[in-house]
Amino acid sequence: MRTTFSAHIQNPEGFKQQALAWAQQYREVVFLDSNNYHQKYGSYDAILAVDAFTSVITDHYNAFEDLAVYRRTTQDWLFGYLSYDLKNDTEDLTSRNFDGLGFADLFFFQPQKLFLLKGNTVELHYLALCDDEMESDLDEILNSELRIENLELGIDNKEPITIQQRISKESYLDKAGQMLQHIYRGDIYEANFCMEFYAEDAVINPLSTYHQLNAISEPPFAVYLKNHKQYLLSASPERYLKKEGSKIITQPIKGTAPRSTDATEDEALKTALTQNEKERAENIMIVDLVRNDLSHTAEKGSVKVEELCEAYSFKQVHHLISTVTSHIDSTVMPEEVLRTTFPMGSMTGAPKISAMQIIENLEVTKRGLYSGAVGYFTPDADFDFNVVIRSILYNADKQYVSFSVGSAITADAIPEKEYEECLLKARAMRTVLGG
Repeated sequence: MRTTFSAHIQNPEGFKQQALAWAQQYREVVFLDSNNYHQKYGSYDAILAVDAFTSVITDHYNAFEDLAVYRRTTQDWLFGYLSYDLKNDTEDLTSRNFDGLGFADLFFFQPQKLFLLKGNTVELHYLALCDDEMESDLDEILNSELRIENLELGIDNKEPITIQQRISKESYLDKAGQMLQHIYRGDIYEANFCMEFYAEDAVINPLSTYHQLNAISEPPFAVYLKNHKQYLLSASPERYLKKEGSKIITQPIKGTAPRSTDATEDEALKTALTQNEKERAENIMIVDLVRNDLSHTAEKGSVKVEELCEAYSFKQVHHLISTVTSHIDSTVMPEEVLRTTFPMGSMTGAPKISAMQIIENLEVTKRGLYSGAVGYFTPDADFDFNVVIRSILYNADKQYVSFSVGSAITADAIPEKEYEECLLKARAMRTVLGG
């Protein structure tokens, strides 16, 4: 049982920073921030969950079944992640590539303390064993202005970080060429090919690094996740999957154009993106894939494309986003919807299984949490998950920092340009890490 308490917040933006700084005392933290980006399917402006009462952590074998048992047992708010390599639970696949991070494939926890921010109102949902701390915790957060004012948002590393590239340019061009050969033979139509950047013997300040990364793009699905000494710092713009009652919503991103400071030029770039046949083709292929994924659990005839290749503007880029929805019967478990759609099509390719097999052979790093998903379940079995992209992963025990980037390879892809796109996507993470 949870005790609920509501309070009026004069400065929601300041409260978010104060609350996240206060949360660092706990072993488990998940902070989700919409950055006030207007969303048709938004629920909260920000959510903070801390301090595990119970948790589940596992590798891929029977992971979705374990998650279902855990959710049904707790019937409470749960926060955590699904790693990309849960594909090995949903399909007959393997992951044998190098893994420098060592994160588990699945991790969820039941927070003792939960904050839901919407507008100028914050709701505190505390488990009964700690509900006597609600008002004192809120007072501590609201009276911590000095800590926030002194929070250093720059790089806070003991030693300079040397960022290395796991795949050389020459190797990338060769592998992208091999991917194209698979496409020309008809093995696949599209695949998302990724490469890792990393640093060893690295010591970073996860909180200040997150603040810097988030400030660059202010995306709608930003995440700060801490599981003891394992961290995800994510500036993701993409929703993977949401459940609202019987309705399922997925919003894949494919198609990117830069922004301009000149309003006329910026609008022209946005218009050109919507008319770019290559970018639209990438998006439409993935829409077909996710329509098929949703059909596994959807009521007959309920899969709909609400938006196709709509242009959305973010702080740094324009993106093409499609919105696909379905409705499920009350007997369908939420974990089954996740299992039959995971990993998300925007990070795999089409056909999905063939694309994942080829990706595994050509990539040299285990993706792990990158291109997985972070989110939450409500006590009513609704959920909302992002796509883990534009993200930094950090294992403080191993002093290993990693971020990966990728691009969609289609029949008309030019490997040199795809490589340049990867370097462009890596720029924000490199800048934040000082590399």
